[in-house]
Amino acid sequence: MTERKTDAQRHHDPTVRGFASDNYAGVHPEVLAAIALANGGHQVAYGEDQYTEHLQRVIRSHFGQTAEAFPVFNGTGANVVALQAMTDRWGAVICAESAHIHVDECGAPERVGGLKLLTVPTEDGKLTPELIDRQAYGWDDEHRAMPQVVSIAQNTELGTVYTVDEVRAICEHAHERNMLVHLDGSRLANAAASLDVPMRAFTNAVGVDVLSLGGTKNGALFGEAVVVINPDAVRAMKHVRKMSMQLASKMRFISAQFEALLARDLWLRNARHANTMAKRLAAGVRSVDGVEILYPVQANAVFARLPHDVTERLQKRYRFYFWDEAAGDVRWMCSFDTTVEDVDGLVDALREEMGR
Repeated sequence: MTERKTDAQRHHDPTVRGFASDNYAGVHPEVLAAIALANGGHQVAYGEDQYTEHLQRVIRSHFGQTAEAFPVFNGTGANVVALQAMTDRWGAVICAESAHIHVDECGAPERVGGLKLLTVPTEDGKLTPELIDRQAYGWDDEHRAMPQVVSIAQNTELGTVYTVDEVRAICEHAHERNMLVHLDGSRLANAAASLDVPMRAFTNAVGVDVLSLGGTKNGALFGEAVVVINPDAVRAMKHVRKMSMQLASKMRFISAQFEALLARDLWLRNARHANTMAKRLAAGVRSVDGVEILYPVQANAVFARLPHDVTERLQKRYRFYFWDEAAGDVRWMCSFDTTVEDVDGLVDALREEMGR
C-alpha cells in the first residue's frame, strides 16, 4: 500500500519553552484524543449534537442541577456574552480596576456588549463588599449607568485567589442590593486546585449566578463556555451568543474538549501541576538576590520586579512579558506542560543575569 503524503509541516521548534502565558502551551494529549474521537460522521450543527448534550450532564455534576453550558470560541466572547445577557441597555458592571474585562479585552464589554464598567482600585486584584460599595449606588439616577452586576475573576489578574468565604460575602452583598454576580473563570481550575476544594464550592454553592468557564488555559485547543447557574439571571442567552458571533457551527469539538477535561479529573491534574510549578519558580526566584516577588503566589502566576536591563536580557532566553514596564514588573506563567527543567532553567538564567 502506498504511503499517503501530506503537505503538513512543523514550523516551530518544539524544544523552545517560555513563561509568557499558559495560552502558549499546546493541547493536552487527552484533549486531542477527545477531538479525534468526536471526528468522523455527521452531527447536528450549532449545539444540537450529542457531545454538547452530554456536556450538560457533566457541567451539572460540577455546578448544580440548574446549570447550563453555552460553549463559545474564546474568553472575551464568554465574558461579553455573559455580561450582555445579565444587564439591561442602561446597565453597568462593577469590577476591579485590574480586571481582564477592563484591561485586556480592548473595550469589548463596553463597545460590543454596550455596557458600562465601573472600576474599583484594589491592592491585590480582589474586590470586597466595602470596595463594591464605592460604585454600588445611584440605581434611580437616570444620569448614571445602573449597577446591575458585580464581576470578579478567579484567579484574579494578579494571580491571587478568593477564598470560599470571600466569594460568598460578595454574592450575599451583591444580592442584597439586587445585583447579580458574574465570575470570570478563565483559570477556575487553578483556583480550585489552590484552595483544594471542588469548583462548586466557590460558584453555585455560594451564590454565583453566571460563570465564564475557561478551557484554553487548562489544556484545551480552543473554546470556553458560559455556564448559567441561575437561569433567572440571564435573558435570551442563545440569541445573545449568536448576535455576539460566538455560536460555533461545529460545536461538538468544543464540547468534546470540556468533556475530556471535566468528566474525570484532567482539569484538576493540569491545574495542580501548573500551580506546583509556579510555587517552585517562586521559591527559586526568592533565592536570587535583588528580585522582589510582588503578590502572593496562590495559583500558576508569579509576579516579580527586577532591573529593566536584566529583564531585556532574560527575555532573549525565555519568552515572558512586562506587566508594568515603567516599574520593572514582570509576569511569569506556568502551564500544564511546564517542567521542572523549565523552571530551574529560568531561575538559573535569572541568577546569571542578575550577577552581571
